[in-house]
Amino acid sequence: MLTLYRPGSGILHRLPAGPKLVGIALLVLAVSLLPSTLWAAGTALALVIVAFAVAGFGDGMLGLRVLASQAWALRWVVVLMLVGQLIFLGPVLALANTGRVVAALLLAALLVLTTRVTALLDAIERGLVPLALVRLDPARIALMLTIALSTLPVMARLAGDVREAQRTRGARPSLRHFAVPYLVLSLKHADELGDALAARGVR
Repeated sequence: MLTLYRPGSGILHRLPAGPKLVGIALLVLAVSLLPSTLWAAGTALALVIVAFAVAGFGDGMLGLRVLASQAWALRWVVVLMLVGQLIFLGPVLALANTGRVVAALLLAALLVLTTRVTALLDAIERGLVPLALVRLDPARIALMLTIALSTLPVMARLAGDVREAQRTRGARPSLRHFAVPYLVLSLKHADELGDALAARGVR
């Protein structure tokens, strides 16, 4: 299974997966509940910069290089959100809403960047143990949530790989030329994920 985990020695890497999951979830919720104003969006993005700086990725730039790569992976999400809201809401609300959503996504990315998949899976499974009382399998639910959490950034990274390969070959940007190799890589990732789950006895 592909993972976005980056080794490091910062405070987020040392935190147990359970408390870290809860803390980041609360931060994302807080950012999502901020008012739709430019100062709120700026505050949220400043919080993201601080969070990446203290994460301890060891990139020599206080996490800014990692933050930039994550933000670049979200560029199409930003463009689609911004254009759509500019049409219907105007520039102030469009910038404020897009800034808050991007800040929330970047904070959520910190969880998979600083936590190994196995540790995250174990933490979610422990938290869902009470569901066994109503005959729900905590292990399966935890696996589903972990896959869902890691799929979006993985797909964004695959899109970046496709564009980088096309840029290296000197190909012009084209939705048609991008869609086919991206679809192939996505299906390959799905097959590999299915094989990994089958090897672990998941049906």
